[in-house]
Amino acid sequence: MKPKIFTMKFSKVYPLLVQKAEKKGRTKEEVDTVIRWLTGYDKAGLHEQISRQVDVETFFEEAPQINPNAHKITGVVCGIRVEEIEDPLMQKIRWMDKLVDELAKGKPMEKVLRS
Repeated sequence: MKPKIFTMKFSKVYPLLVQKAEKKGRTKEEVDTVIRWLTGYDKAGLHEQISRQVDVETFFEEAPQINPNAHKITGVVCGIRVEEIEDPLMQKIRWMDKLVDELAKGKPMEKVLRS
């Protein structure tokens, strides 16, 4: 059976990511920037996925290109080391979560985006 997060609508997950960042003084635009960096969506593509109500699995399957530096995202999300996650989709979800966590913790954008 698939983990519940795979079948959740991305349009339900997205506002939670924005909320997490905004609570700590970051902006929706910054959240969009990190999601677009990770997935390769442009602004219009990201908002189209949200309005189409795709699930999280489809959101990542249709992503134009996962950033080649995504493997540099390391650390712990929900007690799990992101670099050790074996399921490729779950790893992408955790990478996105980790990027938003780092944003919320006040890391400078260039560090979050592994520049």
